[in-house]
Amino acid sequence: MSREEVRKLSNDLSGKSPEEILCWSAAFFDAGECAFASSFGAEDQVITDILDKEKLQIPVFTLDTGRLPQETYDLLDATRTRYGISVEVLFPETFEVEAMQTRYGANLFYESVELRRECCRIRKVQPLAKKLSTLKGWICGLRREQSVTRTAIAPVEWDESFGLYKINPLAEVTETTLWEYIHKHNVPVNALHEQGYPSIGCAPCTRAIKPGEDIRAGRWWWEIPEHKECGLHRKPL
Repeated sequence: MSREEVRKLSNDLSGKSPEEILCWSAAFFDAGECAFASSFGAEDQVITDILDKEKLQIPVFTLDTGRLPQETYDLLDATRTRYGISVEVLFPETFEVEAMQTRYGANLFYESVELRRECCRIRKVQPLAKKLSTLKGWICGLRREQSVTRTAIAPVEWDESFGLYKINPLAEVTETTLWEYIHKHNVPVNALHEQGYPSIGCAPCTRAIKPGEDIRAGRWWWEIPEHKECGLHRKPL
């Protein structure tokens, strides 16, 4: 897949609605070639709702790092019930987690950016890479407004790190539009959102934000904004 071909696809889908982009994905890939990676954030819940409304047979999977908040597990079950879907749950390799915590301790992520990324690599990146090796495309809930590391994302990208298409149906959606959809369609969301958590990851690496702070200020809050990615999402072409 050439960069020019990917840019053409992305340009063709630029300005299209999330519904149109998801319908394109369902038509572009054969059954089982594309899946939706949900972390049960507000964006992911909107995508799940659209998949249901459009009756798109795109499987859903999630990464359970072992350090998620209870509210995220509650939402996982509520989502399965609401939409009548099966969610594939992926876990890190037990021996890798054991070795990491034995060597560095349970809270290594506070010690340095390098150790935090190592924790993310073992708990998130490796399980994702294993799953993506079986696919030709993955759907994500990224938006340009989310952070300084995501301002250039496109509706469709070629993920060099994992070697497949990456589809971002909400790339151009604003925070206001996102929540308007959630309220209009009564989409189930994480209870932590009402407690000041606009972006939710692992429990020890997520806090509520303060008034006026960026929406991802509560993720790895001890690091500078340019470092705030876990390795799942690289910069696009």
